[in-house]
Amino acid sequence: MKNIRNFCIIAHIDHGKSTLADRLLEFTHTISDRDMQAQVLDDMDLEREKGITIKSHAIQITYPFKGETYTLNLIDTPGHVDFSYEVSRALAACEGALLLVDASQGIQAQTISNLYLAIDNNLEIIPVINKIDMDGAMIEEVKDQIVELIGCKPETILLASAKSGIGIEGILAAIIERIPAPSGNVDAPLQALIFDSVFNSFRGIIIYYRIMNGSLKKGDKIQFASTRTDYFADEVGVLKLTMTAKDEVKTGDVGYIITGIKNAKEVKVGDTITLANNPAEMIKGFEEVKPMVFAGIFPVETDAFEELRDCMDKLQLNDASLTFELETSQALGFGFRCGFLGMLHMEIIQERLEREFNQTVITTVPNVSFIAHTSKGDTITVNNPTEMPDPTKLESIEEPFIKAQIVTHADYIGNIMTLCLGKRGIIINQSYLTSTRVELTFELPLTEIVFDFYDKLKSSTRGYASFDYHPIGYRESDIVKMDILLNSEKVDALSALIHRGRAQDFGRKLCEKLKELLPRQQFQIVIQAAIGAKIVARENISAMRKDVTAKCYGGDISRKRKLLEKQKEGKKRMKQIGNVEVPQEAFLAVLKLD
Repeated sequence: MKNIRNFCIIAHIDHGKSTLADRLLEFTHTISDRDMQAQVLDDMDLEREKGITIKSHAIQITYPFKGETYTLNLIDTPGHVDFSYEVSRALAACEGALLLVDASQGIQAQTISNLYLAIDNNLEIIPVINKIDMDGAMIEEVKDQIVELIGCKPETILLASAKSGIGIEGILAAIIERIPAPSGNVDAPLQALIFDSVFNSFRGIIIYYRIMNGSLKKGDKIQFASTRTDYFADEVGVLKLTMTAKDEVKTGDVGYIITGIKNAKEVKVGDTITLANNPAEMIKGFEEVKPMVFAGIFPVETDAFEELRDCMDKLQLNDASLTFELETSQALGFGFRCGFLGMLHMEIIQERLEREFNQTVITTVPNVSFIAHTSKGDTITVNNPTEMPDPTKLESIEEPFIKAQIVTHADYIGNIMTLCLGKRGIIINQSYLTSTRVELTFELPLTEIVFDFYDKLKSSTRGYASFDYHPIGYRESDIVKMDILLNSEKVDALSALIHRGRAQDFGRKLCEKLKELLPRQQFQIVIQAAIGAKIVARENISAMRKDVTAKCYGGDISRKRKLLEKQKEGKKRMKQIGNVEVPQEAFLAVLKLD
């Protein structure tokens, strides 16, 4: 066990984690040259296309050092704030972390928050400055930033370039020398922490775990601590590039187990595997995930609901930060109300449902949870606009607030202030990390962040700002429900809960957008935005007209008038019975309102 090292790579998005993982695998000959490709651990098409890591990936490396062979378990983690739950799970399975900082960009918001996560888990941190061979590398400045942030000695910071393979040997040596070996007792009862799982249509559910105490043999009768159900270990092994079966996996190792479980509900990330004949205590694993953004996901065909439920279960296995519950909507039928960690997370889930499970789904407008207090003294959690109590019975309503950290270049402070104050933000703190880098701390309502805050932040700072946030509780606010009416019929999927000060502006923009997107009909369509009984905005889509007077050439005007009157009557009748189909683009357009 003294020759095992478990470590992960943490960094801000785009600082070169996956590339460094590639070099480590290449240098230690874990992967043959034929199998080598860029982002080798990112096995989803989606990850390669977007150039981001979505899932943490574990892989085992063997490396000879000073006459002994060491087993290194590497976990590559995502860098985006929406996948920080993945990072927290990867950290629970490790004793050390490589903190990667881009030499040309310096420390950014996600670097700081991932560092705090690692410190909370008592990990040994090895700072590495990456991309030192780039033209814009500011090695000395970045060194000073790291020293100030971590309080380490400048000579302990490693310099590397993952792309060209500089400094890889030094990193491997540091991993072996600085990261402690796993502590644990091989003879104690088995305790293995589940940190991930994936569904395989042939083998059932494959569970990934880290053994804290004891050992796991093939054929053992195991038990899950939370559900107390028993299974047999059909196959156990370690994670090389592919799964490699072994007879026994011991303390300190990261491995997988196949038990033939088919039902996704039985496996929970953060659970503990023990032996059925000698059960151990449950390990205190992870905190429960707190979803930030909620949206409804509905099947396009109503009879595909059961199939969608299956797919959601399988997807939740692989992405534990997705939460969902049943929901019904008048317009869309049965579906799910899902909780996501952010907008990117929501987009990725929708993409994965379409690609991996061939599900075409409709996603409603994302929103957050509010807490409503009625005049009778009841407290109601309002997850979507339909649950909002009648305004006459409403005493007060509270909305969630977050604390946002923005790290940026000093030139862009004005732009960021304008953006955040326009989003009802309150500035808490402004501190200079170096002479040109500033950290701004704001308290912002989550409702304002959900839509397009991140995109606007990027465009107003030319991509130089990095953003990180965490929830700080609920505060009282003036929130109203805004309905969209088409020919006086409510479209419940387009309703939104919004701050009263912004409702009129939002309603007007939404009506204009819908006017562009709704197809014209034979009758006039009236689009209205309403708060209660008060209409705040209106647009008309005029009817398509057939030229009924074409056959009347010359002659008396009264003949033409008669035909036009007849057409008008028909249109009026049509308007009463005709219904307006809302295309999927219209639901999505709401998200992209400027």
